[in-house]
Amino acid sequence: MERMLVIEDDRSLYQPLQHVFEADGFQLDFAADGAAGIEAFRSDLPALVVLDLMLPKVHGREVCRTIRSEAPAVPVIVLSALADEVDKVLLLELGADDYVTKPFSPRELLARVHSVRRRLQGLKDIEQYVFGNITVDFSRMILTRDRQEVALTPQEFKILRYFVHNVERVISREELLNQVWGFNCYPSTRTVDNHLVKLRQKIEADPANPRHFKTVHGAGYKFVP
Repeated sequence: MERMLVIEDDRSLYQPLQHVFEADGFQLDFAADGAAGIEAFRSDLPALVVLDLMLPKVHGREVCRTIRSEAPAVPVIVLSALADEVDKVLLLELGADDYVTKPFSPRELLARVHSVRRRLQGLKDIEQYVFGNITVDFSRMILTRDRQEVALTPQEFKILRYFVHNVERVISREELLNQVWGFNCYPSTRTVDNHLVKLRQKIEADPANPRHFKTVHGAGYKFVP
């Protein structure tokens, strides 16, 4: 049984989640606050974390940052009552792989867990990659340009990894939203454009005339190593 850590202060959710997830082959451990969640995460690395955003002692945002810095490969699904799109973008910039809005059913969460695991499973076979003057280690989330480390956000690493798995293929903005962000409820694909601008600024020698991240007008983007 794979271990899943649920960091959630609403104890009334524990039994319904345990009933559904254990029937599907997961072992669930629970932590009722952010500090206990970090301790449980460090003591026994889980296969996946479900993280409530509003936690006592240590806020869910800080818990997510800690998990991402210490174990970038562990998927994180955030539970949130937030509805604003800007807040959703912030959640994913922190490194969450998906989010579920409260209230939710345990089976809805189980479906999201399986969706995230399928999406990430196909992106695990390439851990190190070199192109141009760039060297990237996806397992440690380290990118260097001319041997100098460049700071990328967790979301920028996910975008880059998806491009690396789809070399020379034209990828639409909608595909990037669905496959990298993991959901398709953004009001505008400008989110993708903004992230590509930042990636170019960090990776390209001449961001205004990119060599690696090409815009294909009317279609999307193409990665050329």
